Amino acid sequence: MKAAGAALGLLALAGSAVAGLADQPGRQKLVDEARAAIARGDGIDAEMKLRAAMQQGANRQQVAAYMGEAYLAQENPDKARVWLGSHDFTPQSAAAGWRALAALEKLDGNLPASGRAYDKVLALTPNDPTLWVDIGRLRYAGGEHALAIDAARRALQLGPGNVRALEFGGQLVRDRYGLAAGTPWFERALMRDKDDVPVLLEYAATLGDLGRNAEMLTLTRRVLQLKPKNPRAFYLQAVLAARAGNYAIARSLLGRTRGRLDGLPGVMLLHGVVELAAGNYSASSEALEKLLQARPDNQQARELLARAIYLGGQYRYATLRFAPDLAREDASPYLLTTVARAYEALGDRAKAGALLDRAALPVRAVLRVDSLGSEAGALLSQGRAHGAADVAEADRARDPGFYDTSAIAGDVQLALGNARGAEALYATAAQIRMPESLFQRRFEAMVLSGDLKGAGTLVDAYLRENPTSRAGLRAAAWLALGAGDAARARAILGWLRDNGGQRDVQLLSDLAVLAAGSGDAQEGEVDALTAYRLQRASPLAAQALAYTLARQGQRGNEAADLLAKARAMTGGTPITAAAYAALKPAG
Repeated sequence: MKAAGAALGLLALAGSAVAGLADQPGRQKLVDEARAAIARGDGIDAEMKLRAAMQQGANRQQVAAYMGEAYLAQENPDKARVWLGSHDFTPQSAAAGWRALAALEKLDGNLPASGRAYDKVLALTPNDPTLWVDIGRLRYAGGEHALAIDAARRALQLGPGNVRALEFGGQLVRDRYGLAAGTPWFERALMRDKDDVPVLLEYAATLGDLGRNAEMLTLTRRVLQLKPKNPRAFYLQAVLAARAGNYAIARSLLGRTRGRLDGLPGVMLLHGVVELAAGNYSASSEALEKLLQARPDNQQARELLARAIYLGGQYRYATLRFAPDLAREDASPYLLTTVARAYEALGDRAKAGALLDRAALPVRAVLRVDSLGSEAGALLSQGRAHGAADVAEADRARDPGFYDTSAIAGDVQLALGNARGAEALYATAAQIRMPESLFQRRFEAMVLSGDLKGAGTLVDAYLRENPTSRAGLRAAAWLALGAGDAARARAILGWLRDNGGQRDVQLLSDLAVLAAGSGDAQEGEVDALTAYRLQRASPLAAQALAYTLARQGQRGNEAADLLAKARAMTGGTPITAAAYAALKPAG
C-alpha cells in the first residue's frame, strides 16, 4: 500500500509538472502580447495582459520589467517604481527592466542613477543602436554634449537605417548646423517608417520653423490620423494658428492637449500668448511667470508678462515686478515703455518720462550673461571679468564637452576685449550647437577682430540652414552695406519689414535712411514717418525722418527741428551730419 501511495504521489507530481508546462505557452503568449502593446504605446492593454499572465501562474519576477514599462507608458512613474525599484528581473527580462528603470530615473531627474541603470543594460546588449540613442539623450540632458554626439555616431554605426538613430542624428545636426540641415535626416527616417509618429512630429516642427507651414499642417494631420489624441500634434497646430494671428483657434487647439505638455517652455509661452489675446490677463500672467521661473533669461516672456500685467490694470505691481529688470543696462525698449505707461496710469509722469527717454535711445550692444547659470557668469555680471576668466577656464578644463563652458568662456573673453579668443571659444561651442544667440556673439566677435571675410562666411552658412533668421538677415544687411551694396541691404531690410517688422522702429529708420540715400527719399519718408509715429521720442526715427525730408529739399524747418531733437539726445551722428549738409543747399 505504501508503495502504491508513493507511486500515486509521483504520478500527481508528474501530472502537475506536465500541467505547468502546458500552461507555460499560454502565460508566455500573454507576456508577448503585453510586450507588443508596450511597443505600440498601449500601457493599459499591456498591464491587463500581464495581470492575466499572473493569474495563470506567472510570478512577479517574470513580469516586473514589463509591468514597469506598462506603467511608464501610462505616465504613472510611481507605480512603475513599485515594479522596477527592487531590480528583481529574470535573465530574459533584465535588459528591458534595467532600461525601463533608467528611463524612470531620468524622468525623475536622477541622471546619475539613470546612467548606472544604462550601464547595466549596456553590459547585456552592447550592440543595440536604440540603447545608444537613449544613452546619448541622457548624456545630452546631463550636459555631456560631446559624449552625446559620440553616442549618436555609435548608434548610426550599429544601425545606419535605424529610425531612432536617424531621428536623434537629425536633432543633433539641426542644433549644430541649422533647421534645413536636419530635414534630410528626418526624411531618411520616414523612408524607413513613413508612419513613425516621433519623427513625423520632429519633421513637422522643423518645417514650421522654416516657414513651410502647409507641409507642417499636413504632417500634423497625419499624426492625428495615426494617434488621434496626440498632444504634440495639437500643440504644433496651435503654434501654426498663433503665427497666423488666429489666437482663438490656437487657444482651442492648445486646450486639446489636456495639459499633458504644460511643463514645456514652448507650451507655457503659447499659453501666455493666447490668454493675453483672449483678454485673460491673469491666466496669461500665471503661465508666463511659470516660464520665467524655468527660463529666467527669456526676454520675450518677460515683455509679454509686462504687457499682461499692464493690461490687467495692475499698474503698481508692474512697477514693482520689473524694477530689477529696469535697473539693468540692457532693459529692452518695450519693457521700458510698458512700465512707463504703468507709471503714467499712476500719475507719476516724471518716472514715466525718464523711462520713455531711455526707451527712445538707440539700442546698444550689451553682453548679457545669465548670472544664475554659472559662477563665471555671476562674476562677469558683477564686472569681475578677470576672476570670471579664471573660473571659466577651470570649468572648461573640467568639462570640455559641455556647450555652456565654452560659450561662457567666450563671453568672458569678449568682455575682456579679446574678440579673437572669444571667437575661438564660440567656434568650439558651435561644434555642439549654434542657437541664434551664439551666432550673434560669433558675428560680433568676428567683426570686432576685423575678420569680415570670416563673418561673411559665417552669415552665409547660417542663412543657408536658417533662411528666415532675423538676426542672420540683419547681419547680412550690415555686411552688404559695409561692402557698398546698398541695394542688397535695402532688399533684405525690406523683407524683414514686410515679414513681421512693421513696428520695429530701428528697422524702419534704417530702411528709410537707405532708401533716401539711394535716391528714393519719398519712399523712405513713408518708413521714417511710421517709425516716428510709433516712437516720437526716438532719435533714430527723428533723424531718419529729418534725413528723408532734407534729401527731398522739402519742409526744411520741420527737418531742422527734428535734427535738433535727435542731436540733443545723441550728440550727433553721421546721419544727422548728412541731413544738415543736405539742408544747407536747400536753405
